[in-house]
Amino acid sequence: MRLLLMFAALLALAGCSSSGELKPSPLVDVDNQIVFKKVWSRDTGGGQDQRYTLLKPAFANGQVYAMDIDGRVSAYAAETGKRLWRSKLKLETSGGVGAYEKYLAVGTYDGEVVLLSAETGEEVWRQQVSTEVLSAPQLNSELVVVHTIDGKLHGISIATGEKLWQYDNTHPALTSRGSSTPIVTETLVVAAFDNGKLIALNPDNGIGQWDQRVAIPSGRTELERMVDIDGSPLMVGDLIFAASLQGRLVAISRATGRGLWARDTSTYQNLASNGLAVFLTTADDTIQAYNVGNGEDVWTNEQMLRRQLTGPAYVQGLVMTADSEGYLHVLDASSGEYLGRKKINGSGIRSPLVVMGDKVLIFSNDGDLYLYSVTRKSES
Repeated sequence: MRLLLMFAALLALAGCSSSGELKPSPLVDVDNQIVFKKVWSRDTGGGQDQRYTLLKPAFANGQVYAMDIDGRVSAYAAETGKRLWRSKLKLETSGGVGAYEKYLAVGTYDGEVVLLSAETGEEVWRQQVSTEVLSAPQLNSELVVVHTIDGKLHGISIATGEKLWQYDNTHPALTSRGSSTPIVTETLVVAAFDNGKLIALNPDNGIGQWDQRVAIPSGRTELERMVDIDGSPLMVGDLIFAASLQGRLVAISRATGRGLWARDTSTYQNLASNGLAVFLTTADDTIQAYNVGNGEDVWTNEQMLRRQLTGPAYVQGLVMTADSEGYLHVLDASSGEYLGRKKINGSGIRSPLVVMGDKVLIFSNDGDLYLYSVTRKSES
């Protein structure tokens, strides 16, 4: 039977205080060089769940789509935050919203996938998959791809709701509670798994095209051998980046799956890039930047250790991350210099930040949705 570790146990891998309790680093003094402007905010409903959901909102079609743990899915005008519709599914939704053109897809704790009209919120179909869906389903023009917590990938027809294929992957005995969101294009599906592998599939039939080992399990105990990839792989041009817990960050050729470079690190968060560097948040909440071309260290920032940071987001020369106390932190993308912060919401923030052009979308743990403009004072 599969064993699951909760988030606090993962943080314990990074080290504890002498009393055995994790203590976040105090907020550093900062001469705030950033202007934070709230464009709009909305209450979406019940927010996150104690089972460590990551209800990431989506941005598509000039609209923002968000959901809460009670199955309320809502659409908002991106510019004004005006609510356009709300659909009440009466399900325990769990995996965030996937959006593409005319449709949205969400998953549930009971292993259901629901397709909705992006225009009206009307339900199109429901399909049962193998088990819990803890990451957002992803879509192309013909397919919904779902990564379930048992390590399976499911390809479902948008037109009919019929299951077209299933990809089974070897699953470790002990893993963290979570699963990565796949990359889905018209010609390729790229998914990362808890055994430390990255696999590319043909979206038409689910047949593997290539696979690459991101991390190799090592150590005597199952805990030491955990190499989960819970952060989503990142596509930048012809490169794909992926990183694992207690493993490595790797750069891989999108076409062939050939590994180009690798660096030792440990993360369970999403990655970000500005095309020159790839940014990540480590398991102990260090922010790191690596050169896209050769993997060389660009900078490291250790001023937010153990603050339970989200993965980084890149917006116009700035790297942003949020923490469990509800602060949004801002760094310089070129140097890693700490530029400023703002308290957004006291309930904390653990969902990945969503970039919307020159703005950032933030979903708090209690279900409030914010759109912020973040700029340097010299530019405002």
